[in-house]
Amino acid sequence: MARAIYIETYGCQMNLADTELLLGHLARHGIRRVPSAGEADVILLNTCAIREHAEERVVGRLTQLLEHKRRASHVKLGIVGCMAQHHRERLLDRLPFLDLILGPDEYRKLPGLCGEAGFDDPLVEVRLGREETYADIVPAREDGVRAWVTIMRGCDRFCTFCIVPFVRGRERSLPLPLVLDQVRQAAAGGYREVVFLGQTVNAYRDRQLGFADLLRATARLDGIERIRFTSPHPSDVNEEMIEVMATEPKICPQIHLPLQSASDSVLERMERGYTIEEYDRLVRRLRDAVPGIELSTDVIVGFPGEREEDFRATRDYVARVGYDSAFLFAYSRRDGTRAGRWPDDVSPEDKRTRLAELIELQEGISAARGRAWRGRTVEVLVEGPARRQVGWLAGKSREFRTTVFPSSGQLPGELVSVRVEDSTAHTLIGRTCGIDAEKEAAVG
Repeated sequence: MARAIYIETYGCQMNLADTELLLGHLARHGIRRVPSAGEADVILLNTCAIREHAEERVVGRLTQLLEHKRRASHVKLGIVGCMAQHHRERLLDRLPFLDLILGPDEYRKLPGLCGEAGFDDPLVEVRLGREETYADIVPAREDGVRAWVTIMRGCDRFCTFCIVPFVRGRERSLPLPLVLDQVRQAAAGGYREVVFLGQTVNAYRDRQLGFADLLRATARLDGIERIRFTSPHPSDVNEEMIEVMATEPKICPQIHLPLQSASDSVLERMERGYTIEEYDRLVRRLRDAVPGIELSTDVIVGFPGEREEDFRATRDYVARVGYDSAFLFAYSRRDGTRAGRWPDDVSPEDKRTRLAELIELQEGISAARGRAWRGRTVEVLVEGPARRQVGWLAGKSREFRTTVFPSSGQLPGELVSVRVEDSTAHTLIGRTCGIDAEKEAAVG
């Protein structure tokens, strides 16, 4: 019986949360996680299928891990998650050494598949379930101050560029009482911040209760100081959600609001469900209701049929709205999506040029918005040592800005006030102030 498992995770926060879910489920069956592939009986990669580059990384890594299987014949090698669901049996043609291919709705089977007879032949389990939420499984969370809580799975939007509905199935939400139980468990475990996850997280619904009801109920719980969520769909942002964001102090003044394009003709081909006028009205409504709210977004350039004037509309809108940060991508064709059947008629050179122009624009905007924080004081949730400066700490402001400052003995999970002295496009740099400054002076 396999008793040791090694897992690597690729992709978004949903994949990280799924790994914690897997580990919690495996632990209940006596299977422990080990820190290196060389110690494992079973080696798994939890994968993403959003972009082709991520899939190629996984293929390369699996080829490297094959060496462990060759050195120890009992070791089993598998792939789970979105890429497993997307490519299914085709993976065995490309990677015939795999023992296990498991989709995101089949995780309950993993402990049984780790049994002695479980891998006589390669196993492919990729059925999508309309009811599976894993609501009864307690995740084995990573150490830290921030707890990821998956409140819904799947997506009903079917944007023409997106593979998610085909690899994660249709929308289904966890019952609200069970979500609140997970939040209480996170608080009892010392986590200070909770992040609700879903492919379209604000489409959450438990009978007559919606996303705003969940936010409001969570804000009433003791122990959790901050509440975030990602990623909402603009079409599912309603007045009740905006009102609870504006009135509940625990809900952080920050939102990731995917744009994808500012051209109505491109948005229509993407089937995003909104026009740029509607999106812009929503941005103004959020900024009016939650002063100082930080706004991030996603943009795709080079979508099939995108003309130069479509790209200019997107570029001009990004310049006008002033996002604090943005995830910017060149369109990558995905088999299985509707857009994947269309001609990819924007040249690679045009995609590269447009993407580079947009990145340069956004970097300048992000740097300017960072400079606007200089001289102000932010509340920072300490996460741990800064990556680059020895003796410094790093954490996130309520607006989700990475903030670094000299340590004066603060511990992860503490909330400290930091006066911002400098900034980059992505980081605030400062020193603790008030009580924390006195402590720093005493240590110095």
